Amino acid sequence: MTDNQFGTLFGFTSFGESHGKAIGCVVDGVPPNLAVTEADIQPYLDRRKPGQNRFVTQRREADEVEILSGTFEGRTTGTPICLLIKNTDQRSKDYGEIAHQFRPGHADYTYLQKYGVRDYRGGGRSSARETAVRVAAGAIADIALKSILGDEYGIYASVVQIGTHQIDPANFDRTQIDQNPFFCGDAKAAKSWESYLDEIRKAGSSTGAIIEIVGNGIPAGLGQPLYGKLDAEIAAAMMSINAVKGVEIGGGFALSALDGAQAGDEMRMADGKVEFSSNHAGGILGGISSGQPVTARIAIKPTSSILTPRKSVDEAGNNVDVITKGRHDPCVGIRAVPVAEAMMACVLLDQLMRHHAQTGLLSSE
Repeated sequence: MTDNQFGTLFGFTSFGESHGKAIGCVVDGVPPNLAVTEADIQPYLDRRKPGQNRFVTQRREADEVEILSGTFEGRTTGTPICLLIKNTDQRSKDYGEIAHQFRPGHADYTYLQKYGVRDYRGGGRSSARETAVRVAAGAIADIALKSILGDEYGIYASVVQIGTHQIDPANFDRTQIDQNPFFCGDAKAAKSWESYLDEIRKAGSSTGAIIEIVGNGIPAGLGQPLYGKLDAEIAAAMMSINAVKGVEIGGGFALSALDGAQAGDEMRMADGKVEFSSNHAGGILGGISSGQPVTARIAIKPTSSILTPRKSVDEAGNNVDVITKGRHDPCVGIRAVPVAEAMMACVLLDQLMRHHAQTGLLSSE
């Protein structure tokens, strides 16, 4: 299998399977002399790890990260950083009945068509288990960005819709995101989602979600006008996350319903700086960051592994009804929040380093 690498100047290569001995990644291009220890990375992983409440998979993984290389006395050396996360709570027997069956909506069928072999235990390489290493790599990117860009920089993501149930933007409070099991900035919506997810879980089914990601304190100038557009690379990074089926930048699809006078973000000078009256463009113009907050939304489909019987076929060509036992997220979008933040951080650091390499500038100033 190829294409396990992400990034240009800053990037990582991930490895491992859902039910293997471990998962991990090698992070390369990390600036030297950054203060990075396992204790610095662990809080990022703790936000993503399974088994924290009844609304996510009950697989119990500590997701404890080990740094095997690339640091010395708590600081990065500029050499590749190898991160390892051991798998400790696999139950491969749960997947015995689907060893030769294809789950509708899952990668089972396409993996077998491509490679002629597949690891059916938890989905193998296609499992969302792999996203833990993205969060670990993203933690390093986030630490580097904080060091370079200062206190104004920050990335946060939140769930703004589960199933058909949306938040009320008027109720959004960023401080609420880590105060409920859904990473939701609307406390009232989060409370109502509890009964909805309980119903979905008890019915043996699943539901989708929409996540909004915002990057603050991003300098103008990041991205290339054509094939290295910042928004294109953000979209590609988000689409690489398991179960993501749609990406919007800024106003996204809603912009198609506006006329040009409404859609364009008007500008005026204030205190010697350009100010925008709106941010329909999501902080990106012509593929290059404008200095406004970089915003994106991703749509995540319902989890494919469910207890509800589904019509499918097996490897022998027989029609079968598939029931997937085991421990699965009733809404995989919930734990995708820290994953989306991580991928945004990786894109932004890579683009910042590429901007510096081309222009000699680490910011717009």
